[in-house]
Amino acid sequence: MLFKYKGFNTSGKKVKGTINANTKEEAAQKLKTQGIYHEGLTPTKEFSLDGLSKRAMPGELLATFSKELSSYLNSGMTILTAIRLLENQHEGEKRYVSFLNSLKTMIDEGKSLYHALNTQKVYGLPDFYLQSLNVAGQSGQMVEVLTNMANFFSAQNKVKKQVKGAMIYPSVIFVVAILIIGFLLVSVVPEITQIFEDTDQALPDITQFVVGASDFLIANYLTILITFIVLVILFKISYAKFDGFRKVIDAWLFKVPLIGELIQNHELGRFSYILSLMLGSGVAYAQAVQLAKATFANYGLQDLFNKAADKVVEGNKLSNSLLLVKGVKLKRNFMQTLALGEESSEVSEVLSNTANLYAEENDDKLKILLSLLNPFMMLLIGGFVGVIIAAMMLPIFTMTQGLN
Repeated sequence: MLFKYKGFNTSGKKVKGTINANTKEEAAQKLKTQGIYHEGLTPTKEFSLDGLSKRAMPGELLATFSKELSSYLNSGMTILTAIRLLENQHEGEKRYVSFLNSLKTMIDEGKSLYHALNTQKVYGLPDFYLQSLNVAGQSGQMVEVLTNMANFFSAQNKVKKQVKGAMIYPSVIFVVAILIIGFLLVSVVPEITQIFEDTDQALPDITQFVVGASDFLIANYLTILITFIVLVILFKISYAKFDGFRKVIDAWLFKVPLIGELIQNHELGRFSYILSLMLGSGVAYAQAVQLAKATFANYGLQDLFNKAADKVVEGNKLSNSLLLVKGVKLKRNFMQTLALGEESSEVSEVLSNTANLYAEENDDKLKILLSLLNPFMMLLIGGFVGVIIAAMMLPIFTMTQGLN
């Protein structure tokens, strides 16, 4: 990880620059060794030509790599032999083979698996994964840690697939609804309104509104489509690049009923499981918290745990630190179980159970959300189509009554 710093050297001269380290504490120690007294350390991204081609390894592939490697190591193979075997098994996957080949080369030169994974230029790997393997290599728990990591990434991939699969039906309904409404406004409404124009009949307000919407859509459909695409792209860029915009969106999502609870359960469950894994792998508590907090995707939770992690480094318990800092209000059962685990020195076991509890709770809540979403969308579609039909039929009824 790259940190940006500003400070003074031993001569009192102002200095600034960047330094590579796994944690903020390690960066501070390196600067102290160099005789630099920093005023602040800020994580930043390193720009390099290698970084342009380096992308994050997909969770499914990382799970496969960890599972297969642990299986081979458990059978008594050396790491180098296992990597060679993996390379032969995945000959058709060029990028993955390039990744395995770089590992094989460095391990053959006498480097550790951690060093090889950390310095290869093909895939970006999570810091908590690398540090867990670093500690595992030193403590002789490599097989166990790799197995646990494989289970974690497999579970995360399963959740993503479940959510994507569950959203297919509502997405199809939404697309079909847009097509139906568009067809009615573009093709059906103009044909019927031609009849009204020929009779010079005064149209009800609702009919005038639908006719106006039809005319606007026909005249500006290309502009509407381009505007929609541009807005989606701007939203994604703004969310990824601007912390203020992301903070507002994440805070709003947290307040949405059911959605906010689903997000918090998922985020806290993932954090709990990763922290549990790292502690079980032998990573020191303060360092494990520093690395596990990087898994948060929600800005509010990320900011809260960043502040709390700094206090943990100072010697405070995580449960107390979370109470001392201001930010998102966490679930009471999470705070209670965390405090209980820290008091009994069984944080790893307690957080592992907490992660399983949140995963089960989210499964139930997701089913409830989808059971509510489907009828809601059907009602919404029916409402739009009903308004269009009513707007077209109302003048016809009026004409019929006039003739009678």
